[in-house]
Amino acid sequence: MDAGYEIRECTEASCRFRFPAATAQLAGDRCPWCGGRTQVVHRLAPPGDVASGPAAAVAGAFPAIAGLLDNVRSVFNVGSIFRSADGAGLRHLYLCGVTPTPEHRKLAKTALGAEQHVAWSHHRNSVLLADALLAQGCTLWALETHVNACSLLDAPHIPPSLVLVVGSEVTGVDPDLLARCQQCVAIPMAGRKQSLNVATAFGIAAVLLSNRS
Repeated sequence: MDAGYEIRECTEASCRFRFPAATAQLAGDRCPWCGGRTQVVHRLAPPGDVASGPAAAVAGAFPAIAGLLDNVRSVFNVGSIFRSADGAGLRHLYLCGVTPTPEHRKLAKTALGAEQHVAWSHHRNSVLLADALLAQGCTLWALETHVNACSLLDAPHIPPSLVLVVGSEVTGVDPDLLARCQQCVAIPMAGRKQSLNVATAFGIAAVLLSNRS
């Protein structure tokens, strides 16, 4: 069972550093900034898995979308994607190539428990997996800054059994995998940089697509 959390504040008048700490974390008794004593100003429940309020009202209303992560190297990016996938109601994450799985002990640092609620499987070859998914009637869309990519905001009607594909942080989506995608979609960018971190981009796309049923 997850431990609770506290908001602590340094009691030194010249510091007053404020920070969260796990209830069982003894180091929280001391201020990480000045080393002074701290006091608990709030006690927080563990991060919950059950939505309430407006979020609960839409639970279960999302279309059946899955994600395919091909050679996403960073375990922290993958953990973040698990959390986004859970929040967006994705049905499955296909982890391919060197993409870390929830068996990696560090993945939970950013997944924060979402890895326990999102179905996943690992596949050594993303191209072979894509062929199998296409044969099952799935539609593959690549989230990629491609010359022929359409804006995610202008994407056509969301097809049933959509699989959102993302690739390596450095090399992008494998060309042979990209060739098997029926559509390329990209997030409109206003700055000099024309791409986002893969976990950030996946989270934006997953939520937008899931809400366009």
